[in-house]
Amino acid sequence: MDEQVSEHTPTRMPRVWGKIPPRNRNFTGREALLERLRSSMRSPTPTAVIAHTPTPQALHGLGGVGKTQLVTEYAWKFRHSYQVVWWVTADQPSLVPATLAGLAPELGLPPASLVGIEEAAAAVRKALQQGDPYEDWLLIFDNADDPESIRELIPDGGPGHVLITSRNTRWSAATESIAVDVFDREESVAFLRKRLGKDLDTAEADRLAEALGDLPLAIEQAAAYRVQTGMTTDEYITELDRQTRRTLTKGKSTDYPQSMTAAWQLSVQAIEQRMPEAATLLRCLAFFGPEPIPMDVFRRGNKAIASGALGPILTDPLMLFDAFGELGRFALARIDQETGTIQVHRLVQALLRDTLLEDEQREVRHEVHLLLAEGAPADPENTSMWRNFSELLPHIGPCRLARCTEGMPRAFAINIVRYLYRLGDYQSAKTFAQEFNEKWTEASGTTNAEVLQLRRHLSTVRWQLGEYAESRRLSEETFDLLREAYGPDHAETLRVASIYAANLRALGDFRGAQELDSRSLSASEAKYGPRNPLTLRAINNLALDHALLTDYAQARELHKLAYLEQSSATKGVGKWDVQMSYNSLARVVRLCGDYPAAIDVGRAAHAYGRRELAPEHPLTLMTAKDLSIALRRNGDVSEALELAQETFTRLEKLFGRDNPESMAAAIALANTLREAGHLENAFALTRDTLPRYRTIYGQRHPYSFGCQTNLALLYRLRGDAGRAREEDTEAYEGLVATLGPDHEYAFTAAVNLAGDLAAMGDSTAARRRGEQTLGRLGDFFGEEHFLTLAAAINLSIDMRDSGAEEEAEKLSTTTMQAYKRTLRPDHPDVERALKGERIDWDFDPPPL
Repeated sequence: MDEQVSEHTPTRMPRVWGKIPPRNRNFTGREALLERLRSSMRSPTPTAVIAHTPTPQALHGLGGVGKTQLVTEYAWKFRHSYQVVWWVTADQPSLVPATLAGLAPELGLPPASLVGIEEAAAAVRKALQQGDPYEDWLLIFDNADDPESIRELIPDGGPGHVLITSRNTRWSAATESIAVDVFDREESVAFLRKRLGKDLDTAEADRLAEALGDLPLAIEQAAAYRVQTGMTTDEYITELDRQTRRTLTKGKSTDYPQSMTAAWQLSVQAIEQRMPEAATLLRCLAFFGPEPIPMDVFRRGNKAIASGALGPILTDPLMLFDAFGELGRFALARIDQETGTIQVHRLVQALLRDTLLEDEQREVRHEVHLLLAEGAPADPENTSMWRNFSELLPHIGPCRLARCTEGMPRAFAINIVRYLYRLGDYQSAKTFAQEFNEKWTEASGTTNAEVLQLRRHLSTVRWQLGEYAESRRLSEETFDLLREAYGPDHAETLRVASIYAANLRALGDFRGAQELDSRSLSASEAKYGPRNPLTLRAINNLALDHALLTDYAQARELHKLAYLEQSSATKGVGKWDVQMSYNSLARVVRLCGDYPAAIDVGRAAHAYGRRELAPEHPLTLMTAKDLSIALRRNGDVSEALELAQETFTRLEKLFGRDNPESMAAAIALANTLREAGHLENAFALTRDTLPRYRTIYGQRHPYSFGCQTNLALLYRLRGDAGRAREEDTEAYEGLVATLGPDHEYAFTAAVNLAGDLAAMGDSTAARRRGEQTLGRLGDFFGEEHFLTLAAAINLSIDMRDSGAEEEAEKLSTTTMQAYKRTLRPDHPDVERALKGERIDWDFDPPPL
C-alpha cells in the first residue's frame, strides 16, 4: 500500500475501528520512533516470513514516557493500511479476553453472549491468524505489564500486526522490542510551543524542558498547569526548583524523576488553591489502585463517611462532580464518561501518598475501606451484581483492605472472597482469603468471629481446588472453635460442618459424612425451619451422601426436594445454588437408571448454567460433564464424545490437569472414548489420570480404586487379561474393605473381574464369580437394575461356555425380556446382549 498520505488527502477509515483513543492534536515529534516502528512492522523476521506475519512489536519504557500516545498516533497515521484496528486495554489481564471477544461480531463470529468469553476470544484469535475475513489488521495491547497473563491471547501467525505497550522489559524475550525513552530536546521544545502557543520562544521552551527532564507526561502536566494558571516560565521554574528541594528533603522515592514529581506537586498545590475539595478527593483517589475507579462508588458509599473532610463532598453531588471536573481539567485524573470511571496515574498516586504523614495515610486509607464496603453490593450470590464486584476488585490490594480491623470493611472483604468463589475464580479467592486470614488472625486472634467466618470460606476454596489436607485441617480446627464458642446449632457452626463433611468425603469416609450431614440437617430444620437456605443446602449435602453410598432412591427424593425449594426461593438462594441442585437432580436420575429423563433434566440444567452463570463457569462445565455421561449411558455416544471432549478441554484450561473436576472430566472422556472404539486414546488418558487420583485422594480412596477398575477394563480390551485381573482383584478387595461388598463401585469391579476370568479361559471361575455377584446385585438393586441385567447377561455367557446350556438360555431369555421393559431396542447394551457379547461396566466419579 502507498504510505505517502498527505494531511490534505482524504484517508479512508478501517472497516473496523474499535476503542481507539482520540487523536492527540498536540502530538509532536516521535517521527523517528514512528518510522522505526512502521519499518519493523513491514519487515518480518525470517521466522515471521514463513508465517506471513511480522513478529509482534512491544514498546516498553517508564510510565509517562508516552507509549500509549505513540501507538495511538501510529494507529491514526497508518489507519489507511488496515481493514481492522482494535484496541485492548491490558492493565487488568482478567479483562483482556472480554475486550478481545468484543471483536467477534465484527469478524462475523458468534458473540460472547452466546458462546462465552473464552471461546469468543479464542475464535477471534484464530480468525486473525487465518486472515479471515480480514487480512490487514492491527491489534494493540496497551499497558500489558504481565506478559504471561495475555501471551496466549496474542495471534501467533497471520497477515496482520500486533503492537504492545508495557513497562515490562520481559516482552523483549518474545517480541521485537523497542525502548521508548524521554523526548529529545527538539521534541520537547516543539511540543511545548505547540501546546502553549508560538509566543513561547525556543530558548524559553528549552529552559522549561530542561527543568522537566524532557519527560513527556511531566511536560504535558506542566503545560496544563501553565494553561490553567497563566504562570510565566520563570515563575514556574522557580517554583519547580523550590518544590524539588522540598521534595528531596522529605525523602521522595528515587524511582521517579525529581522534576516529574515536582511538576505534579505544583499541580496539586494549584488545585488545592482553586478547589480544596478536589484536592481532598484526589488524595482519596491516591489510595485506590491505578485501575479505573467506578465513580458510582462515591455516590453509593457517601453514607459511610459522615465526618471528616470527605464527608461534605460525598453528600453534595454537585460539589462531587465539580471536583471530578477540576481533576480532569488539571490532567490529574482521566475521566471516562462512557464507562463512568475515574483513573489517576500510579505515579501521581505515589506522590500524593508520600506527601501525607503516616497517621494521615492511615486515616485516608480507612476512608477508602469504608467507601468500598458501603459502595459494594450486599449479596455476592446475586449474579447481576458481579460486574460491580469486579470493578472494585483491583482496589482491594492497593488500599490494604486486609489490614482493616472494623466490621463493615471486613464483611466486604469476606464478600469479595464469596464473589470470587461463586464466579469460579478459585485461585484468586484463595489468594485474597489467605492474605485476609493472615492479617486478621495477627490482629484479632483465632477466635474472632470474622476470622472464623473467613476461615470457613478459605477452607471451602481450598477444598474446591483439591487441597484436601489443608482444607480439612482448617475446617476441623474452625469447627471445634465454633462449637465451643457458639454451640453446635449456630448457623456458622452448621456452615462449617458442611465443609467438614465434604472433607470426610474426600477422605473416603462416606458414612461419616452422612452422619454429620444428617445431624446438621436436623439441627438446621429445628432452629431455622425446613425452607431456610441453610437447611436446603444441608438437604443437598445429605442427598449427595446417600448417592455416594448407592442409596439412589433416597438421594433422588432429597435432591428433588432441594431443587424444588431452591429454584423457587426468593431470598438467600443464588443461581449458583440452583445450578448445583439442578445438576445434582439430573445426576441422581441417571444413577437410578432413567437415562432419557436424566438427559432431559441435564439439558435443561446445562442451558440454565450457560444462561445464568456462563458457558465456561465451573458449575456449567460440571453439568456438561454429567450430561455427557447420561448421553453415553443412553447410547448416544457420538454426542457424548463431542461434549465430553469440549468439557475436558475447558476444565483443563481453567484449572490444569490435577484439579478434581478436570480429573473427573478426564475419566468421563476416557470412558466415552472407549465406548466409541478409541481404545488407545482411552487407555492413555486413564493411565495418566489414575496416578493423579492417588495423589489427590490417596491410594485407598474409593475413587482411586474406581479409576483402577477403568484401567483394568482397558487392559483386558487391549488383550492383557492377566494384568486386568490383577488390577480388578486389587480394586475389588480395596472397595470391599472401604465400602463393603454391597456398593455399586464394588459390584462394578466384581462384574469386570468375572470378565477377566472369562477372557483368561477360566469360564468356571468366571461363572462362580458371576453367580455370587448377581445374587448380591438382585438383593441390593433389584432384578431390573441396569447393573443387575449386565451381570445376568455376562453370567449367561459364562454358563454357556461352562456347559450349562439350559440354564444359560433361561437366564438369557429372562434378562432380554427385562431389557425390553427398561431400555430402547437399539441401546448398545441390548445390542451386545443380542450378539452374545459381554457388557462391561465403568466408573464415573461424582463430585464430593
